[in-house]
Amino acid sequence: MTIKAVIFDLDGTLVDFNIDYKAARAEAIRLLTKKGLPSSLLSINESVFDMLKKAKKHMKKNGKEEKEFLKLKENVISIVEHYESEAARKTNMVPGVLEALKILKKMKLKMAIFTTNGEKSTSHILTRFNLRRFFDAIITRESVSAVKPDPAHLDAALRALNVRPEEAIVVGDSARDMKCARKLNVVAVGVATGFSSIETLTNAGADYLASSSADIPNLVRQLNRQS
Repeated sequence: MTIKAVIFDLDGTLVDFNIDYKAARAEAIRLLTKKGLPSSLLSINESVFDMLKKAKKHMKKNGKEEKEFLKLKENVISIVEHYESEAARKTNMVPGVLEALKILKKMKLKMAIFTTNGEKSTSHILTRFNLRRFFDAIITRESVSAVKPDPAHLDAALRALNVRPEEAIVVGDSARDMKCARKLNVVAVGVATGFSSIETLTNAGADYLASSSADIPNLVRQLNRQS
């Protein structure tokens, strides 16, 4: 099957990953425990979104109303947005990415971004580097009911591009990206420019590994020659 679309992660894939996620998680944990969640439920090694899933389940079990969770979620997301905005102002593009995007566009490939970042920081990055022109769809966390590794996030990107899973590749720097792709049988390409090591990407199910997103045009050509 011919590859018709490339779906990129953002931080660590197209631009440098420089969000202080540990500080963001630590602050979220402080807030959640202050609001009554047992500290034993939370870990700095898990994403804020996983923490919120646990918080919702715990609060429901203890008779809390949905509106209480939604208010807490709003406060936690505000913490995340602070760190995202700070990182967006300081980040740089991964070397070679701009040229790669230009080539992919000339190859008539559809392109999308699916990111756990919010719309505000994503928009800032795309505007700052004049990248929006390359993408047919931008799927931020506000666009979906659940973020990666939940396949709903990637499915939203596939639907927005109007392509089948076998017609796309996912390019990302994290295990979440690889796992999300594998769940929908989309070719998973891991790049070692961000959050995860080559070993982590491989263990998460990467079909291919690339030194950076700059290598993607050649990989697409290779895959299409094999089809």
